[in-house]
Amino acid sequence: MLGWGLFCSNSARFLWKSIPPTIRESQPELVAAWKIGQKLWTRDYAGVYEAIRGFDWTQETQVLVASFSELYTKRMFELLLSAYSTISIQGAAQFLGMSEEDATNYVLQQGWTVDPASQMLTVTKQAIVREQKLDPGKLQRLTEYVFHLEH
Repeated sequence: MLGWGLFCSNSARFLWKSIPPTIRESQPELVAAWKIGQKLWTRDYAGVYEAIRGFDWTQETQVLVASFSELYTKRMFELLLSAYSTISIQGAAQFLGMSEEDATNYVLQQGWTVDPASQMLTVTKQAIVREQKLDPGKLQRLTEYVFHLEH
């Protein structure tokens, strides 16, 4: 299966067109992977999950497809986190490729809240923890600056 970046670029279309039709027709798994790519290209978020679930992947490919699906779900959650302050349970379920119940449980575990009356989820922004890397050059400049202030 091709990488996320490849599907989101013109390279995927050119790659698909460069594969001889006889090979494309004889490899149903390749066609199924291409369907995922097409859904990514058109930003059909729910369609990506449908394409993933809509094919009986070989044992070798199942691990790769499952990993892709997990990564895609995480990226969709990050998209929801950055783009919405509230979203319907139905909308979140579509983006996350889950049932409404599973999507609700998933986002509740991430700290979101649900209003049962309106069936709306309130997004709780999480503090972004980033590892700061201090390179020796910055440390040297900081040391020189502090030294200059003290003397």
